Amino acid sequence: MERYKIHKMHDQPSRPRHFALVPAAGSGSRMGGELPKQYLPLLGKPLIHHTLAALCAVPAIERVFVVLSPDDGEWARHDWRVLGNRLTPFFCGGATRADSVLGGLRAIGEQVAATDWILVHDAARPCVSVGEIEKLMRELARDDVGGLLAMPVGDTLKRTDERLRVASTVAREGLWRAQTPQMFRYLTLRRALEGARNVTDEAAAIEAAGLRPRLVEGNAANLKVTWPFDLVLAEWLLRRREEEEKETISKEEKL
Repeated sequence: MERYKIHKMHDQPSRPRHFALVPAAGSGSRMGGELPKQYLPLLGKPLIHHTLAALCAVPAIERVFVVLSPDDGEWARHDWRVLGNRLTPFFCGGATRADSVLGGLRAIGEQVAATDWILVHDAARPCVSVGEIEKLMRELARDDVGGLLAMPVGDTLKRTDERLRVASTVAREGLWRAQTPQMFRYLTLRRALEGARNVTDEAAAIEAAGLRPRLVEGNAANLKVTWPFDLVLAEWLLRRREEEEKETISKEEKL
């Protein structure tokens, strides 16, 4: 009965809209700090600020929803007004990524239509660019399933045994590293997550539902901050991007 209500909840818009959903309820224990990694300082702001700024800068994204832990005490300590009025936090995050995303989807059920696109993006990917997000949206606009940003694997992969000795070499042909955003229809994604909770990303839930997400080639700069050095690399990438933007503006002013 609940799924039927999702269908009937809204009149279907003439054109599907786009919404972003950012799960940010994790502790980031591998970073080894006291703060959850989404709040670690990066160029004078919380790491997640840069992530949300990129999403909020995409004109076609109507709202950016952030799924936080129910006991998150850090969000309110920061001023998010500079990001505009499209940002909405929900304190309904769960123990896993899938729990948080599903909780967020349920929380926004009154605001979206079944066929609207949901772009789920990692809070810890602060270097995603507006261009990459718009490329994903453009290439999946008429796709029946949806898909995700990803990068072909370039390294040689090794499978280990229990003693950390090489058990085999894995052929890298056809292997891609999943990134985010991952973009799927609201109802399709919600049903998929309700049926497959033990998944590490949204694409895996869609796959478990018998569908085949499309891969859209992204950029290696769209890294996920997992280890302390990743934060250093993210800072370098963001500084370099700022410098390039300033150079572009300076050249345009001279014309």
